[in-house]
Amino acid sequence: MSLYETIFIARQELSPAQVEVLASTFTDVIKDKGGDVSKTEFCGLRPLAYKIKKNKKGHYVLLNVDAPAEAVKEVERQMRLNEDILRYMSIAVDELDPEPSTLMQSRTTRRFNDGAEGEAHHSHRDRPANRDERHENTREKNSDATETKGDE
Repeated sequence: MSLYETIFIARQELSPAQVEVLASTFTDVIKDKGGDVSKTEFCGLRPLAYKIKKNKKGHYVLLNVDAPAEAVKEVERQMRLNEDILRYMSIAVDELDPEPSTLMQSRTTRRFNDGAEGEAHHSHRDRPANRDERHENTREKNSDATETKGDE
């Protein structure tokens, strides 16, 4: 059997209980086809990057699946037919991650987990905040360059 991570986005009008029923339905399909779902993660109602079928938000659910390809194909077929599912994606992975997904981690945990990575996120502080400050900095540099030329 192969390892997969399957994520789907359900419509924003659904209650969390209805989303759990959807996830358990898909889990039952996988189990009926000889697979196993080791982790089900409900990531909650989150904003979408763009509107999908007139929805601005969606309930995200992640499933860690150990199943044959036929089971995953059947689940994807049922997701495609279900009107409550906005998008879905299944990817094959080498190993299943037992830790919480990136969607579940808080922003601070993600950003400052590693010191070097955290510093990269704060490099924007050295930049001017707005366009006027950028132009002032450019003028100052130009006037400094003019003064040094006159000193020669």
